[in-house]
Amino acid sequence: MDWLMRMNRALDYIELNLTGEIELKEVAQCACCSTHQFQRMFSFITNVSLAEYIRRRRLTLAAIELQNSEMRVVDIAIKYGYESPVSFARAFQLLHGVNPAMAREEGTALKAYPRISFLISIKGEKAMNYRIETKGSFQVFGIEKIFQLNGVDTPAELWKQSHANGEVERLAANAGDLPAFINQDYHKVHAVCSYKKTEEDTFPYMLCAFKDETSKTDGYTSITIPAQTWAIFSSDPFTWDKFDETIETLYKRFFSEWLPTAGYEQVDGMEFEITGSKDGLNFIELWFAVRKLI
Repeated sequence: MDWLMRMNRALDYIELNLTGEIELKEVAQCACCSTHQFQRMFSFITNVSLAEYIRRRRLTLAAIELQNSEMRVVDIAIKYGYESPVSFARAFQLLHGVNPAMAREEGTALKAYPRISFLISIKGEKAMNYRIETKGSFQVFGIEKIFQLNGVDTPAELWKQSHANGEVERLAANAGDLPAFINQDYHKVHAVCSYKKTEEDTFPYMLCAFKDETSKTDGYTSITIPAQTWAIFSSDPFTWDKFDETIETLYKRFFSEWLPTAGYEQVDGMEFEITGSKDGLNFIELWFAVRKLI
């Protein structure tokens, strides 16, 4: 219930500031998490980005004001954060299918996006495969990049580029043996996210390998992952053409089904994306650093 209260508190802040400046840092603080973590949770749970949700709510309220007041279009545009009537009209047309002036005509069909509220949804028709493990500190190394929130460049692009230029294969070759505490069915190259503090509007991401005595780490970034409790979610076996669908489902079920009711919270959003293969099929494990709610 604490998790639901925090998420709804963040939405309260958004709703109260739809006609003003919405500070993403403040939104995240209401939910007691990082900006990056909140945006990821929000998008996986709602299937819409936080920025798009805010845009829809503002344009919904703008349409109501157009129909129920004599305010000038330019004043409504400014009220809801648009720098000019032109940019407002463009956004309004894109969402509602009509321009702001037509919205005032009787019988004009408009769209309304109500405020979201987070509630517990009773599901459970399909079991979730997970385990809680406490691991001591360990090291990983690899190719690190700092990404801008909502930027054009994404971790998916880093993977694509690193496959194309051979960096993934070189990292796998330099990984050496998998450490003894790691499942030996894992692949050599994985990903870790939000493992250190960066600027408020950025997050760190690394294509990484687990460090072993046989690893060759020269030229790579090395980091130490502190001792943590991990909630580890495992996929069913799948073929590679199902990768995107499988990992998205794991993330969505963690955020929307497990986290709200499990009595845990994420630690700074730190997580691993682990892949492996067994008996000719692949599997994914998502490791989320967690701690029990007090």
